[in-house]
Amino acid sequence: MIYIHIPFCYSRCSYCAFFSTTMLEMRSLYVDALLKEYAMRQDYLPKGKKIRTIYLGGGTPSQLSNKDLARLLHVLPVDEAEEVTIEANPSDMTEAKLKAWREMGINRLSIGIQSFDEGMLAWLNRRHGSKQALKVVKLAQDLGYDNISIDLMYALPYQTMDKWKADIETAIGLGVQHISTYCLSYEPGTPLYNLREKGLARETDEELANEMYAYLCERLKQAGYVHYEVSNFALPGFESKHNSRYWDGTPYLGLGAGAHSYDGTSRQWNIDNLKKYLRDIMNGKVPFKREKLTATQQYNEQVMLGLRTSRGIEATDELLQKAQPYLATGKLRVEDGKIIATLDGINILNTIITDLMRE
Repeated sequence: MIYIHIPFCYSRCSYCAFFSTTMLEMRSLYVDALLKEYAMRQDYLPKGKKIRTIYLGGGTPSQLSNKDLARLLHVLPVDEAEEVTIEANPSDMTEAKLKAWREMGINRLSIGIQSFDEGMLAWLNRRHGSKQALKVVKLAQDLGYDNISIDLMYALPYQTMDKWKADIETAIGLGVQHISTYCLSYEPGTPLYNLREKGLARETDEELANEMYAYLCERLKQAGYVHYEVSNFALPGFESKHNSRYWDGTPYLGLGAGAHSYDGTSRQWNIDNLKKYLRDIMNGKVPFKREKLTATQQYNEQVMLGLRTSRGIEATDELLQKAQPYLATGKLRVEDGKIIATLDGINILNTIITDLMRE
């Protein structure tokens, strides 16, 4: 599988700590660099294996022009991929772009809505409004997209349970196939973090955040969504193929500044500096750092990723012994030879994962 990082954003959201830039004038040059990097790294993934998924993430991939996006996708193995996803901001989703994306082979949309409440959108510094979000989802559906995911966030400043319930009902009413949900975290250096430190933004207390998550899980289950990963819900058959392969430990190639790659035994990541990335790529060098994973690191990653999914991890004697306190309190359960986190366990999942890891 292939991941392409598109770091460009028209403006920065107040909560985002991902590598991004507003230097939009560099977009075409960046696509040139992506094409060159892809040509230089053809031997990274095993030869003879088909590329099943392609994912354009960011940043805001929908900020690319149709011309630049077409140049990029033209050289990628789009025809053999089962799933080609683009992350998109509602403000960028015009009818012309949506039509062009389908013609390019994009068959899955991941739309960053975050909330349908205007006040919450203002806190997040999102560029779109609630009506626009509703409109573009309906437009995409009318144009034939039948694999649409939307992002929602909870535990936002001053967000009440009623506001969160309203967001969930609106999402269900749209009839989208996939919903990804994230609890707001205050990352150092972000505008929202600084507002909280100054006492200008109120952080949601942990109890309410847990109640919001519990309601989300129950309500989406009632609506027919499968809770297949901690943050992800899908109608049957519409689980993200790309992300599921991350959690399975499938090797992948990451292209672009800040993109990560994994070959099964090591990880490498490109430098998250746009100008240095462009300069080095154009000089025939991929600027990256690499880490060879030890057996313990690989084991711990399997524990960490597996416990986030509804499939869980294999219930070995070692893990069963370490998990005993959590099994006894109902935070973990054993089913079909797998250890799986319950809802109560998900609330303290980081602690559980740490306790089950090898030192």
